[in-house]
Amino acid sequence: MRTQEHSSADSGAVGGDELLTTGDMARLSESTLRTVRFYEEEGLIQPVARPEGGHRHFRVRELRKLELALHLREAGLSIADIKQLFGLKTESASPKAATQGMTQMLQGQVGDLDRKITKLERLRSELSDMVSTIADCENCSPKDFPQRCQRCEIVDGPGPSRAVDVLWR
Repeated sequence: MRTQEHSSADSGAVGGDELLTTGDMARLSESTLRTVRFYEEEGLIQPVARPEGGHRHFRVRELRKLELALHLREAGLSIADIKQLFGLKTESASPKAATQGMTQMLQGQVGDLDRKITKLERLRSELSDMVSTIADCENCSPKDFPQRCQRCEIVDGPGPSRAVDVLWR
């Protein structure tokens, strides 16, 4: 349930800002309530002030932070790395230090992602090739299956991939 911010008592509140519940945050970020609470506990997202016993509400900017944090985690960054990245600008003594620190950290992450992408592309190709290779295996005689696969001309084709060798032979 999305709500409208009605109180100007909230720090930095601008009347009419849309607020999101914890459920909205989970749904819109394609995560879970538990995940939203975890990222809040880790200090990566912050709810707006809430009344005693009231539900948490988040500004849309916190949703964007959550989505970025989730994607960074999926890319392999640790929570500590994400915290460092999120806090780097505000913890820097000068614009130059912030820029240099952010550039260095992001370039390192881009390099790591490039290496992962290369590995994933190779794996995708290998698995796609395996699907093509074993397509005819569906019509194989069941009486010799799976022993016959070890001497099958389809599987033994030119340079069977690692996936074919490990998963099908």
